[in-house]
Amino acid sequence: MAFATSWAPQQKGIVLDGFAGPGGWSEGIRRFLGLKDVGLEWDRAASETRAAAGHTTIRVDVSAFVLTPLLGKVWGLLMSPPCTLFSDAGNQVGRLVLDVLAEGVRRLMAGEDCRDEMRERVYPVALAGQQARNAKRPEGKRWTNDRMEAAAREEAFIACLILEPARYLHALITAPGPQTPFEWAAFEQVPAALPVWQVYAQELRALGWSVWAGVLNSVDYGVGQSRRRAVLIASAVRQVAPPEPTHSGLGGGEDLFGGCLAPWRTMADVLGRGVTDRPAPTVTSGGAKTGGAEPFPTNARKILTDAQKRGAWTGSDSIRINVTEAGLLQSFPADYPWQGGKNKGHEQAGNAVPPLLAAHVVSAATGIPVRQEQPSSAAA
Repeated sequence: MAFATSWAPQQKGIVLDGFAGPGGWSEGIRRFLGLKDVGLEWDRAASETRAAAGHTTIRVDVSAFVLTPLLGKVWGLLMSPPCTLFSDAGNQVGRLVLDVLAEGVRRLMAGEDCRDEMRERVYPVALAGQQARNAKRPEGKRWTNDRMEAAAREEAFIACLILEPARYLHALITAPGPQTPFEWAAFEQVPAALPVWQVYAQELRALGWSVWAGVLNSVDYGVGQSRRRAVLIASAVRQVAPPEPTHSGLGGGEDLFGGCLAPWRTMADVLGRGVTDRPAPTVTSGGAKTGGAEPFPTNARKILTDAQKRGAWTGSDSIRINVTEAGLLQSFPADYPWQGGKNKGHEQAGNAVPPLLAAHVVSAATGIPVRQEQPSSAAA
């Protein structure tokens, strides 16, 4: 299979990947950097996909994982907490409680496990949102109070998962005794979560780390879709900066040294077909969509989802993407072994970090150069 590689730079210790999903970070660092990680993932289908792809996985709730056995062995930390409560497509509870989450980050970084308290403080906000949505439902379709309260509890729990990196960072940074030095971290979320990453950046800088936090677009790094992500890159041993783009516009461009950047990869280039000569819109767990001022003609601005979560391009022309194609648009290999059926495959592909973007982010954190390899396409 295409995911095999024999290239292996020196790896100083475990790369721990929380909320590992089907293997976006894992595939990126293995294929393009020659590194391996240990992924923590709760979802069964995503765990099965990782296992089929050869990525080491512990099936566990990240919030319940006990770090003690790994202390002194972890070299780098990767984290991509769930984004549903920050994204435009979700209930956006996370955006309404940024001040609570910021406080939680600071307290957890100081060693205080305040997660239960933070969840209790987020719960009333989540419940108010549930009640407002319930009031708009037709008579006879409204939820019971118990159902609304249970949904609000779940939302509060999910929103606070963005605090887990702080718990892990504190444990790894303060681990006593002879150990593998914990040297770097890289986190990813939707752009609306950037204020939380900026709090993390402040806390890490106070500990002497070099940190960059900002928004990157996967299309600038050779991925065949426009996907903007809030990213944090941190190192205890080297100065970090955002990775230099490798691609620019449909006509290409120049890098900082006057070199020529490759043009963005188009949907037709990746899939061998398409209704646009531009990069695809953002692939999501329910298909794909675009938001904001993305580079698309007005008659092909969105890919929406049907009831079976199959991608459907809207406009004067139409195209459906299968699971393999959804993965290709994320920069996964054409033969990546998606498990759990078509619907779960689309969900995993849409939720994953694009492997090629992941590789460039970790390269910026570690200094290991990205191996020059053309991402997979349908024609490969």
